[in-house]
Amino acid sequence: MPGDTPLLWALRDGLNLTGTKYGCGVAACGACTVHVDGVAVRSCQLALGDVAGAVTTIEGLGTPDAMHAVQAAWVQHQVAQCGYCQSGQVMQAAALLAETPAPSDVQIDDAMGGNLCRCGTYPRIKAAVLTAATALRG
Repeated sequence: MPGDTPLLWALRDGLNLTGTKYGCGVAACGACTVHVDGVAVRSCQLALGDVAGAVTTIEGLGTPDAMHAVQAAWVQHQVAQCGYCQSGQVMQAAALLAETPAPSDVQIDDAMGGNLCRCGTYPRIKAAVLTAATALRG
């Protein structure tokens, strides 16, 4: 694929990793959030040629038999309604908790504020992040 191809399309079309979603195409909604070296990035606006590091998608965060704590908390709190934005939400939350193990409500709001959910599950998202933070701290 050409170097100017957005990472999102390399993942979805080139590698068939379709858990990362196309939402807006302008890095405003967060549906395409993945990790590059553990940092949450919007893959719709990151050119393949500019990727310098290990990319982790929702498929690499956990498995159904060994879920990441954020994924388990999402299930526990029944966060998803339509589910479209959830892979981006989960990836953003996992990056937050890797950097800030005990986030305050304000830190959660700040970190998650760029990830939009048309279904409005924000209270459940925050509860799940807090649950995952507790689980990750042991």
